[in-house]
Amino acid sequence: MDEWERWERRVQTAAHPVAYRLLSAARARGPVVRVPRVGVVVADAHLAREVLTDPERYTKTGPGAAGGLWTAVLGPRVLINMEGPEHAALRRRLGGLFTPGHVATVCERVLRAPLAGLERRLGAGEEVDLVRVVREGATGVIRELVGLPDSAADFAGAAAVLSTVRLWRTSLTGRQADRARVALARLSEAAVAAYRAGDESTVPGRLRALGLDEAEARGAVGVFLLTGTETLVSFIPRLVALAHDTGRGPDRITDALIEEALRVTSPTPVMLRSAARAGRIGGVRVEAGERVVIATLLCTRAYGPFAPDRSPGGAPAGCPREGAPDPAELRRLWFGAGPHFCLGMPLAMAEIRAVAGALRGFPGLRVVGRRPARGVLIPAYASLSLRAG
Repeated sequence: MDEWERWERRVQTAAHPVAYRLLSAARARGPVVRVPRVGVVVADAHLAREVLTDPERYTKTGPGAAGGLWTAVLGPRVLINMEGPEHAALRRRLGGLFTPGHVATVCERVLRAPLAGLERRLGAGEEVDLVRVVREGATGVIRELVGLPDSAADFAGAAAVLSTVRLWRTSLTGRQADRARVALARLSEAAVAAYRAGDESTVPGRLRALGLDEAEARGAVGVFLLTGTETLVSFIPRLVALAHDTGRGPDRITDALIEEALRVTSPTPVMLRSAARAGRIGGVRVEAGERVVIATLLCTRAYGPFAPDRSPGGAPAGCPREGAPDPAELRRLWFGAGPHFCLGMPLAMAEIRAVAGALRGFPGLRVVGRRPARGVLIPAYASLSLRAG
């Protein structure tokens, strides 16, 4: 096993010591497997895309799906738990906040100070924890988008909410839901002021214009707080670690390397759906109301080891489909597919490129210490210490 694989396995098992091994064992039995207390596990990219692009048969709002888990905390109209025309209309209206041009402008303004500090400290020979820098930058960007002042409650509360979710749970317990509501209420309290001000350059202001009430706007803000920070805090340090562990300095972090790192890390390792009616996935019968677990990480990892230098469109060496072009169903599956494809993808890519750009001037950058995060929903490093070579 290569160095990058050893560390990625440690990151996965630190977050989900049972679930990671359980899903890996399920994949060994076939592309679609029913696992007791978990659901029907899909570990094939083609079948996963079929599920994700068919919201009439596989919904986010049913029992055991992602939307069902969070409705008790966030309310019924927060994108993550909506389907159909209402969901599409809300996405369209919010889309203007996530165009590549707009998010690039926001990132340049908000990330200027933290990234300048990163470069200054590395240039002075200091040891820098990249996880801390990324968290500061990501939370700053989300604050800007959702209208939260710098004095708003700490984002650690959001991470605590996420950590309560486990693969085998079909819903949060009453105590977990109460704790989650309290944490998110503290964090998004300032968003109510932005909602009342009606500034459509912020998410709450845009939601008010759409006719959502304060509680619904607060819940939608909660989704952005949860998803807009932890996935980046997970991925960017792992990206830098992957480059380091395969002998590449940050000056070699290209867009192709970023996409390949997204494939092998899949910051959203599992996506949940609920079968709206009985049917079959890859020959396996699925009953109405049964949970469908899309093991995104296993779907994407099936196409071979980390290989950013492969020829465009070619599968990496050692892949079962070596020499074949990458299938269309694999393309950016880590961001989802269909009507729920990640709305914040342009924002995520802008932040990733900004951090990579700040590190590019340190080709001899070394990872001098790291520690995987334990008991978190999204596998990540708790710390990743860097020093300029």
